[in-house]
Amino acid sequence: MGILQDDVVLVRPSEKDDEPTVITVNCPDKTGLGCDLCRIILFFGLNIVRGDVTTDGKWCYIVFWVTGNSSTRWGLLKQRLMEVCPSCSSASMLSYFRPEPQSSKPPDMFLLKFCCHDRRGLLHASMFCDFLS
Repeated sequence: MGILQDDVVLVRPSEKDDEPTVITVNCPDKTGLGCDLCRIILFFGLNIVRGDVTTDGKWCYIVFWVTGNSSTRWGLLKQRLMEVCPSCSSASMLSYFRPEPQSSKPPDMFLLKFCCHDRRGLLHASMFCDFLS
Protein backbone atom coordinates (compact mmCIF):
# COMPACT_ATOMS: atom_id res chain seq x y z
CA MET A 1 0.00 0.00 0.00
CA GLY A 2 1.39 3.39 -0.90
CA ILE A 3 0.43 7.00 -1.30
CA LEU A 4 -0.34 8.52 -4.67
CA GLN A 5 2.18 11.13 -5.78
CA ASP A 6 -0.64 13.64 -6.33
CA ASP A 7 -1.67 13.33 -2.67
CA VAL A 8 1.73 14.32 -1.25
CA VAL A 9 1.04 18.06 -1.70
CA LEU A 10 -2.49 19.44 -1.93
CA VAL A 11 -3.31 23.10 -2.58
CA ARG A 12 -6.84 24.23 -1.75
CA PRO A 13 -7.47 27.77 -3.04
CA SER A 14 -9.38 30.14 -0.81
CA GLU A 15 -13.11 30.40 -1.43
CA LYS A 16 -13.25 34.07 -0.44
CA ASP A 17 -10.81 36.92 -1.04
CA ASP A 18 -10.13 37.44 2.67
CA GLU A 19 -9.41 33.75 3.41
CA PRO A 20 -5.96 32.12 3.07
CA THR A 21 -5.09 29.31 0.68
CA VAL A 22 -4.44 25.99 2.44
CA ILE A 23 -1.40 23.89 1.49
CA THR A 24 -1.07 20.39 2.98
CA VAL A 25 2.00 18.17 2.78
CA ASN A 26 1.72 14.49 3.71
CA CYS A 27 4.95 12.52 3.26
CA PRO A 28 7.81 10.74 5.02
CA ASP A 29 9.63 13.00 7.46
CA LYS A 30 13.22 14.19 7.22
CA THR A 31 15.36 16.61 9.16
CA GLY A 32 14.78 20.19 8.02
CA LEU A 33 11.71 19.42 5.91
CA GLY A 34 9.63 22.16 7.54
CA CYS A 35 12.32 24.78 6.86
CA ASP A 36 12.68 23.61 3.25
CA LEU A 37 8.93 23.91 2.68
CA CYS A 38 8.78 27.36 4.32
CA ARG A 39 11.69 28.58 2.20
CA ILE A 40 9.96 27.54 -1.03
CA ILE A 41 6.67 29.15 0.00
CA LEU A 42 8.45 32.40 0.91
CA PHE A 43 10.41 32.41 -2.38
CA PHE A 44 7.06 32.34 -4.21
CA GLY A 45 6.18 35.64 -2.53
CA LEU A 46 3.56 34.19 -0.20
CA ASN A 47 3.04 34.93 3.50
CA ILE A 48 2.58 32.05 5.91
CA VAL A 49 -0.14 33.25 8.27
CA ARG A 50 -0.52 29.97 10.14
CA GLY A 51 1.07 26.53 10.20
CA ASP A 52 0.55 23.17 11.87
CA VAL A 53 2.99 20.26 11.99
CA THR A 54 2.31 16.69 13.09
CA THR A 55 5.00 14.01 12.99
CA ASP A 56 5.92 10.72 14.59
CA GLY A 57 9.53 10.97 13.41
CA LYS A 58 8.93 8.85 10.32
CA TRP A 59 5.86 10.40 8.70
CA CYS A 60 4.66 14.00 8.80
CA TYR A 61 1.55 15.97 8.01
CA ILE A 62 2.09 19.72 7.59
CA VAL A 63 -0.55 22.37 6.91
CA PHE A 64 0.22 25.94 5.85
CA TRP A 65 -2.30 28.76 5.55
CA VAL A 66 -0.84 31.27 3.08
CA THR A 67 -1.81 34.66 1.65
CA GLY A 68 -0.21 37.01 -0.80
CA ASN A 69 0.65 36.97 -4.45
CA SER A 70 -2.45 36.67 -6.68
CA SER A 71 -0.31 35.68 -9.68
CA THR A 72 1.18 32.63 -7.93
CA ARG A 73 1.86 29.69 -10.23
CA TRP A 74 0.22 27.09 -7.97
CA GLY A 75 1.17 24.15 -10.19
CA LEU A 76 4.85 25.13 -10.08
CA LEU A 77 4.69 25.71 -6.31
CA LYS A 78 3.18 22.25 -5.83
CA GLN A 79 5.93 20.71 -7.98
CA ARG A 80 8.69 22.48 -6.00
CA LEU A 81 7.19 21.38 -2.68
CA MET A 82 6.95 17.78 -3.90
CA GLU A 83 10.60 17.85 -4.96
CA VAL A 84 11.84 18.44 -1.40
CA CYS A 85 9.63 15.69 0.06
CA PRO A 86 11.37 12.35 0.51
CA SER A 87 9.95 9.55 -1.60
CA CYS A 88 7.57 7.17 0.11
CA SER A 89 10.00 4.28 -0.36
CA SER A 90 12.62 6.11 1.72
CA ALA A 91 10.38 6.18 4.82
CA SER A 92 11.97 3.00 6.14
CA MET A 93 15.54 3.83 5.10
CA LEU A 94 18.08 6.12 6.73
CA SER A 95 19.06 9.23 4.84
CA TYR A 96 22.60 10.48 5.08
CA PHE A 97 23.46 14.15 4.95
CA ARG A 98 25.37 15.10 1.82
CA PRO A 99 26.44 18.72 1.85
CA GLU A 100 25.81 20.58 -1.37
CA PRO A 101 28.63 22.55 -2.96
CA GLN A 102 28.88 26.06 -1.58
CA SER A 103 27.89 28.86 -3.90
CA SER A 104 29.39 32.33 -3.89
CA LYS A 105 25.96 33.88 -3.29
CA PRO A 106 25.33 34.80 0.35
CA PRO A 107 22.55 32.76 1.96
CA ASP A 108 19.03 34.16 2.02
CA MET A 109 17.82 35.02 5.50
CA PHE A 110 14.25 35.13 6.74
CA LEU A 111 12.89 36.12 10.11
CA LEU A 112 10.33 33.55 11.23
CA LYS A 113 8.21 34.67 14.15
CA PHE A 114 6.39 31.98 16.09
CA CYS A 115 3.38 32.89 18.20
CA CYS A 116 2.40 29.92 20.31
CA HIS A 117 -0.38 30.74 22.74
CA ASP A 118 -1.51 27.23 23.65
CA ARG A 119 1.92 25.70 24.39
CA ARG A 120 3.95 28.51 25.86
CA GLY A 121 7.70 27.98 26.07
CA LEU A 122 8.01 25.36 23.32
CA LEU A 123 9.41 27.81 20.82
CA HIS A 124 11.25 31.06 21.26
CA ALA A 125 9.23 34.18 20.45
CA SER A 126 11.30 34.68 17.34
CA MET A 127 14.21 32.96 15.66
CA PHE A 128 16.34 33.43 12.64
CA CYS A 129 16.46 30.71 10.01
CA ASP A 130 19.37 30.76 7.65
CA PHE A 131 18.65 29.04 4.33
CA LEU A 132 21.31 28.08 1.85
CA SER A 133 20.24 28.19 -1.76
